Formats: sequence, C-alpha cells, structure tokens
Amino acid sequence: MRARTLPLSRQRSGGGKPIARKALAVAAAVALSTGLLAGCADDGGDDSDSSSGGGEGKTTITLGLFGTFGFKEAGLYDEYEKLNPDINIEENVVERNENYYPALVNHLTTNSGLMDVQAIEIANITEIVNTQADKFVDMSKAEGVDKTKWLDWKWQQATGKDGQTVGLGTDIGPMAICYRKDLFEKAGLPTDREEVGKLWAGDWNKFIETGEKYKKAAGEDTFFMDSPGGLLNAVLSSEEEKFYDSSGEVIYKTNPAVKAAFDLTAEAAEKGLVQSQTQFQPAWDTTIANSKFATVACPPWMLGTIKGKSKPDAAGKWDVAAAPKAGNWGGAFLGVPKSGKNVEEAQKLVTWLTAPEQQAKLFAVQGNFPSAPGAYELPQVKDAKNEMTGDTPIGEIFAKAAESIPSQVLGPKDQIIQQGLTDNGVILVTKGKSAKEAWETATKTIDNNLDK
Repeated sequence: MRARTLPLSRQRSGGGKPIARKALAVAAAVALSTGLLAGCADDGGDDSDSSSGGGEGKTTITLGLFGTFGFKEAGLYDEYEKLNPDINIEENVVERNENYYPALVNHLTTNSGLMDVQAIEIANITEIVNTQADKFVDMSKAEGVDKTKWLDWKWQQATGKDGQTVGLGTDIGPMAICYRKDLFEKAGLPTDREEVGKLWAGDWNKFIETGEKYKKAAGEDTFFMDSPGGLLNAVLSSEEEKFYDSSGEVIYKTNPAVKAAFDLTAEAAEKGLVQSQTQFQPAWDTTIANSKFATVACPPWMLGTIKGKSKPDAAGKWDVAAAPKAGNWGGAFLGVPKSGKNVEEAQKLVTWLTAPEQQAKLFAVQGNFPSAPGAYELPQVKDAKNEMTGDTPIGEIFAKAAESIPSQVLGPKDQIIQQGLTDNGVILVTKGKSAKEAWETATKTIDNNLDK
C-alpha cells in the first residue's frame, strides 16, 4: 500500500506508495472516471495529435495510479522522456485504492476508457488475474522482461495458471516500525533502533505493552500509534494465511490468527494507545504534521507518506526499528491493457520503470522498496538514507526485513475483507463500541459485500 491502502498499500502503499478518504470518495471516483476517459481520448490513434499537451509528433503515454508511486517525484518520467524524445508521459492519481479500483474494474469490464498503463494493488491482483487477465497484455512476453529479476513470490502473484503475467511488480512492503525518537525520549523509552526493536522482538503483544509504558509517561498529548487499522494490517501481514486458505476458501471468520489480531488491536484501542483515525484520510494526514503519534507500522513506502505530510522541523526525528515479526504490507504492479492506444510503447515504459535500476532510484527518493533483488546491492538502496530518518541505513534494514517475509496466501476479495475489518471494525472501538460489537459489525459488513 503508497498510500495504497495501503496497503493497503500506498496507498503506495504498494509495494504503492502507498501510494493514496471517505469525504473524498465521490469526488475521487469521479476524478478517476474522468481521468480514465481522458486517457482513452489521448492520442486518438494518431501519434501526431497533440491535444493532450504532449507536443506535435509526440506519443503521450497515460498512467492510471493510486496513492504515491513516486515515479514523477523521483524524476523517472523526465529521465525517460529525455531518453525517448518522442514520448510524453502523463499520470492521473487517485489517493485511495478503494476509490480507484472499482472504477478500474468498470472500465475493464466494458473494455473502454482505460489508460495505457494501469496500476494494480496487491490486494486486487488475484482478482485481476482470475477475472480480467484477458484484458491485459502478457508482460512475461514483453521485450526485455526476465522474470528472474523479480522476487519469485512477487512474480507469481501476478501470474495465472496458464502462465500469463498481467503486470510487472513495482515495490514490496517489508514491515518495520517507524518511531519518533524525540517522543520516545520524552516518554523515557530507549531511542537506539536496536534497543527499540528488542522491546517487542518476536511478539506483537510486547508491542502493546510498550505502548502502555509510553502512554503512562506521555499522557494525553500524543498517542503511541497512528491508527487501529495500521496496527491490524501490520499484525496480519506477518501471517501466512489470513483471509483465504490455499484452496481459495474464505476463512477470515474461522482463522484464529485473524481474530487474535483483531482482539489485540481492539485491546490497544480500548487502552487509548491508538488514535481514532482512518489512515490516509485528511484528518490522519494532519496528525502526522502535528506530531500526534509516536509509532506507525512502516513498510518502506510509508516513509514517502511521512515525508509528504510532515512539517520541515520533523526531518531527522524519525527512526526505523525491526517489527515484532516479519511481514509484507503493500506492493503493486503495472499492467498494460490491450485496448490502450499505445500498447507497444506502454510495455516499453513499464519494463523500464520496473527495472532494478529504476526501482533503486525510486527507493532512494520515495522509499518504495524494490521487488527486484538486483536493486539491493545498488548504492541507491544499499547506502540509502531518508531525510526523515537521518543517517539510518534504511536500505539495509528493509533488505533484511525482506529476507523473512512469509509467502502469503492472497484472495480475490482481500481488500474488501481488510477494509471491513479496519474501517468498519476496529475503528469502532476507539468510538466506544466493544470489541465484540466491532467484530460483529465488521463481519456483517464484509459478508454483505462478499455476497454482492
């Protein structure tokens, strides 16, 4: 999740970046639909058409994204346009994937209004592979693509049983905990990242115990963690099975790991350790700027979100510690719809954007961690720093976290289930509902949505 949802990703996440809430839903959906249609209109099958601002004789390649992927911010579009003077690149971005994805599915179903390149969040990749693969180009056959350049589990997530690959992986979301050193110091907690990691090593319950110590010392001015949804997603990211089993059956209500994660998050909410906020909403953004919480579940793409929402004086006050357990939160893919106006050029762009060299550059600027292991030894990753975390060797930290990520079973409706558990579930405990009431509301909402 870029603000995917982040994460889901990004809300890109994923990885997003992450990386893009309720008040903006209608406007965002309308904006996406308009953008998709605009993308379809661009270039109208004639490369000399400059109506999109690409300039006479230029081909405009359009990308539909959600959250903060960071391609523009990292200067990758400019670099590609310099390498290819006849290409102009335009992107249309919706902050939250939950607003982006339904519109994408609608356009895929009607096979119209699609951009040349469409991003796909990790929570939706299984459904796209199972139901919409025929609308996408097989990127495994694109010129210059070598599947061994990606983590095997990442490549397989976008590949169907017939071997077709609907998209190339951008980022992944190896889990860590980002924390404010200044707030930890004020609360009498250690600030060294190794010592901080030891506080909760191996057990999310220890994380909550640390939160209780923080609250006791910090009082009511700040919260230990940013949101109940962020905590729940982090805990679930470390499970091999969460919402579906390996046979494709929905098991979220009967999986003890899901209920345990929900109850632990509800406990944190009842104890006042988490803000009553939904991630990636404008109000949540404000709490970053105003330093209202001390920790956040932190895949690499979250650093981009923190950077984008913080005030200048927050630079260098953050650090990164190992999470209680290894997990992956977020990550995304770039696919090329067959009905796009510039299919061949779009494939070339996607192949270039997802190459190890570009993934490394993206991480250096935006914090989206590469899904291509070849990037890990490149200096942009190996020696990476982030202005929010100062001299912290973030490249090394996240590369180490990536080594232990479990290969997680994904399902076609992961996003619906996850969003139901967070936005219609644990958030309610911060508003006075009991854990039992919140669970019942969440499961009822999820089941209703799954039946649609």
